[in-house]
Amino acid sequence: MVFARKPLADCVPALVATARGDMPATLVITGGKLVNVCSGEILEGLSVGIQEGRIAYVGKDVSHMIGENTKIIDAAGKYIAPGLLDGHCHIESTQLTVTEFARAVLPLGTTGGFFDAHEIANVFGLKGIKLMLEEMRTTPLAAYMQVASCVPSAGPEFETTGAAIGPEEVAEAFTWGDDVIALGEVMNFPGVVYGDDKMLGEIQATLRAGGYVDGHFTWPASDWRLPVYAAAGVTGDHECVTAEDVIERVRLGMYAKMRRGSAWHDVAKTITAHTEHGLDPRRMMLVTDDRSSESLRDEGHMDFVVRHAIAQGVKPVTAFQMATINTAERFGVARDIGSITPGNIADIILLDGNLADVNVVMTIAAGTVVAENGAMTVSLPSFAYPQEVLASVHLPKRPTAGDFVIKAPVESGNVSTRVIKVLENHVETMERILSLPVLEGNLQVGGGLCKIAVLERHKGTGNMAVGVVEGVGFHEPAAIAMTVAHDSHNVLVIGSDDELMAKAVHAVADAQGGVAVITGSGTTLFPLAIAGLMSAEPFEVAAAQSAAISKALYDAGCTLNYAFMTLSLLALAVIPTLRLSDKGLVRITPEDGIQLVPLFYEESVNASI
Repeated sequence: MVFARKPLADCVPALVATARGDMPATLVITGGKLVNVCSGEILEGLSVGIQEGRIAYVGKDVSHMIGENTKIIDAAGKYIAPGLLDGHCHIESTQLTVTEFARAVLPLGTTGGFFDAHEIANVFGLKGIKLMLEEMRTTPLAAYMQVASCVPSAGPEFETTGAAIGPEEVAEAFTWGDDVIALGEVMNFPGVVYGDDKMLGEIQATLRAGGYVDGHFTWPASDWRLPVYAAAGVTGDHECVTAEDVIERVRLGMYAKMRRGSAWHDVAKTITAHTEHGLDPRRMMLVTDDRSSESLRDEGHMDFVVRHAIAQGVKPVTAFQMATINTAERFGVARDIGSITPGNIADIILLDGNLADVNVVMTIAAGTVVAENGAMTVSLPSFAYPQEVLASVHLPKRPTAGDFVIKAPVESGNVSTRVIKVLENHVETMERILSLPVLEGNLQVGGGLCKIAVLERHKGTGNMAVGVVEGVGFHEPAAIAMTVAHDSHNVLVIGSDDELMAKAVHAVADAQGGVAVITGSGTTLFPLAIAGLMSAEPFEVAAAQSAAISKALYDAGCTLNYAFMTLSLLALAVIPTLRLSDKGLVRITPEDGIQLVPLFYEESVNASI
């Protein structure tokens, strides 16, 4: 591997000799203010000696290990902190390859993470996960893979995916190496609670391999079934949106992950479990979940999340703990990463100015300076994806405007219709029952509403479902189509004009994946050639194309924060309350679990046949 991380056992003789002063360090950092996440202190005038990519010594004086070829970094006036870790991240949601993701986040101080590749897994199964794992291993990141648990997320009766993963596949993935560390978020939490053999089998395969199980529980924190879920071995959960969600998980021995993605703004409320309710923060983690390339460029990555937590009243050292040692301890790798302590891998960042500003000026990964002053200082090798991954959109026929016409159960009058209501900066939706007009047997969708459709793109089934959505905001004829449609990643299209909806689907199909916005002003296209999820372009190009999509949506009247990311979740069949898959409307409630429901709630009493 280009950026190898040697096991501690192989480094012990050299580390001890270096610490004694009998072997010169390869790198020393002198005279900085150490952010000690083990003790929760800031220690002045500390130095660090590094050998073979690991930390040999931490103390006031490292002069005894400086040799002729030792690289010296003067940290006077700067903070020395552990590299930041993302405890729950879908790299595919950044629209970047792993290599370009590394290029984007290393200068921002992220040196590792725990990555759930369930987006590409829903398209290509284990093959997709393994490709991303192989690419991870070529980067400087301390990258750990989580095996996708819910492929499909809700079950084949609710949606069509490109692949399926079960207990046997999970067990196989854990044979690939120690960097396969956990079962990714178990979104089918009703299946776990009510004893689904597949879900329990995947958890058992994980536990037998010594792995960890991540959760995704969206019923209220007060629901009696949360302890049932925890009893299955689920010990971490990022679906926390209130302080109560955090409190109840921590009380059950779980790690509560507090999310600040591009469009999921949950930290401000959840962090009050610590700042107002006084809970011990050591089982609280900061994560991103989903951040687009555009928001990586404009806001940042884990540095942004840590800054945001501090702005909510968290002590800076505590916020750093939530993004370093807490995360490492949650996954059992604190002996390697998460703190600046002897023996640990030398993943270190230097920060200038106030610690609360999280101003990263240097990133060291496994003992090598990889970024300085916001730019990479090393080149990363390229990684080639096979042709089948570059041609993943399989539509048996291209839709026409007529395919988006919704036939009503009445010839005229009004009919009660289930409508998906988008909630800005939230992953959940609302179910609305609206009385909509019918003309000549066709549902009339207007007045601020849009049509939404999902077309199956993996197996050529021809499945297609059409529904109604509220809250998109288009004030002119417009449509957006995308192959990023969590989690099955079929083709999702939303629009206020049937003809433009058809054209938008054609545009992403012609590009073999991507996002297209079409209005009277023209077409804005963001190609995502890799599995229909990730750009083949450099980070800078992808971020600009992502921003162009945001602008096109905004100009058409869709002013949702990071609108593309919010809209891409409208097909996610395991998050409350109402979604659309290629098989129809999916409703999720605590009372009834997951079920397919009809578009028309009931025939209006005013309708005439």
